[in-house]
Amino acid sequence: MVGQARLTNFTALLQFSLGQSNPTYLVEAADGRKDVLPKKPPGKIVSSTAHRVSREFRILRALEQTDVPTPKVYTLCEDDGVIGTHFYIMQYIEGRHIEEPHIPGVSPEERTEMYDHDHDAIRTLARLHRLDFSRLGLAGFGRHHGFYDRQIKTLKHVSDSQACVVDVHTKRAVGGLPHLDEMTRFFSDPSKQPRDRSCLVHGDFKIDNLIFHKTEPRVIGVLDWEMATIGHPLSDAIRATSSPTGGPMALPTQGQILKWYFEETGYDVSHDLTRGTAFAGFRCAVIMQGVSARLAQGQASGKNAIIYRSQISPYTEWALSPIHRLQQRAERVKL
Repeated sequence: MVGQARLTNFTALLQFSLGQSNPTYLVEAADGRKDVLPKKPPGKIVSSTAHRVSREFRILRALEQTDVPTPKVYTLCEDDGVIGTHFYIMQYIEGRHIEEPHIPGVSPEERTEMYDHDHDAIRTLARLHRLDFSRLGLAGFGRHHGFYDRQIKTLKHVSDSQACVVDVHTKRAVGGLPHLDEMTRFFSDPSKQPRDRSCLVHGDFKIDNLIFHKTEPRVIGVLDWEMATIGHPLSDAIRATSSPTGGPMALPTQGQILKWYFEETGYDVSHDLTRGTAFAGFRCAVIMQGVSARLAQGQASGKNAIIYRSQISPYTEWALSPIHRLQQRAERVKL
């Protein structure tokens, strides 16, 4: 009933321009209350594992019991007859939403504080990774081992499906990911994968999925849990600290950030950094290809979908560079 009241007593509906997956709307009520409504996109979905708003709702509900800051969720609707697709309603968090990784509009000192373990994103990430997912009722949220092995198989399958999507306007297929076979061969070798670990992972932990306090350099909300699962903490740690362009981020260095992460969790990421970086590039390239596929189908939900499509090659290169370094290192060892 709470969800029904929130859905019927509104005066304005505005789609957010950011985000490239589930269309998300700001719902405003006559009394000034604001909610957020993420929904599954309309039409045929390329991947059966994507856009599962019920899964996102489930983890957000579970995290309400923890010290990881997330929006409160109110209701989940899996009846397509209401607004056309599955959706849920959650709290709107007032704060600063930073779209650019170089964090414009704040001082250099505050930029550092935002990523310092005392106030910021890395501490928040560490809190997530320390959670006991079984005690949260999430033991069945994903397999507890073999994260990278199953990710390779899943991403290869998803990429092949996305490549076959035909543009509704040009009638051309999206096309395959450059160097896909080379990358999947490399990552499929167990010796090229980090030693197995498992925890609750966000899946896309980066600056524009965080809400900061209006006046203080601290995280008050973590958004976009669609790719959350039980997986390897390395995947989140690399995503939180990497830029495929290699350009200035105006943030503490990756080494500094990973040092803070080690102090919070006890996991020294530096041992797995090269492998983790290569995989992050590969995974992001598949995600960019997915945005391109949704754009081809007319399902893209964000204003920057065309820009994201242009990032497929840079992300592929981001993956290939460390792969080639590791291969060269292995050849030298043989000699």
